[in-house]
Amino acid sequence: MSKNTSIFEKTYENYLKQIAAIDLKNVTETLGAQFEKNSLIISLYGKAFRISQNGIMNLSGIRPSLDICVILCQYILRCPPFPPKPKDWVSFRDFKDSGPLTVYWRNDVEKPIATAFSKKRESLEKSGRKMDGYDPVDKLPYDLVMQFDALPKIPLLMMFNDADEEFPAQCSLLFQKRAEAYLDAESLAILGQGLAIRIIGRNE
Repeated sequence: MSKNTSIFEKTYENYLKQIAAIDLKNVTETLGAQFEKNSLIISLYGKAFRISQNGIMNLSGIRPSLDICVILCQYILRCPPFPPKPKDWVSFRDFKDSGPLTVYWRNDVEKPIATAFSKKRESLEKSGRKMDGYDPVDKLPYDLVMQFDALPKIPLLMMFNDADEEFPAQCSLLFQKRAEAYLDAESLAILGQGLAIRIIGRNE
């Protein structure tokens, strides 16, 4: 067993011990999850996962990657006592403790989307629809605006302006303010990168 694998297993087991101490049924509504057979079923970018003290698996019984395990566990363990109300859209840098990660957010989340889909707005929309992206309620002055349900209570808003004669393509991703009640800045950054990886992958 490699050192990284050993660390992952210890982290994973620690998360499961913490989840075992939670009454999962009591957090179901606040998380927007489903409760079934002492487990929570939570969708991450449209893919369902089953989480319990016995482990984290997709519906085929396969354990997902470390990043997905971390996000799902944090989402459960940080569940607020009541559903938070602030739904205003904010940038990643507006969250507490996001400062050290803002360069990462720009270079590894937003910029790759802009670069991959420069002069390819229609391809971006097609890739987004494949991820169950949908039109938001509010109309915004961008070439393309699309909303994604990263987690049941954490939507992401993607705003894209394609390249023209004067400016390169630009992409911005926003969270609702209440997202920080569910996940810390590092987990939100991982969630954002997950969108970038998935949406670019669907274009290849």
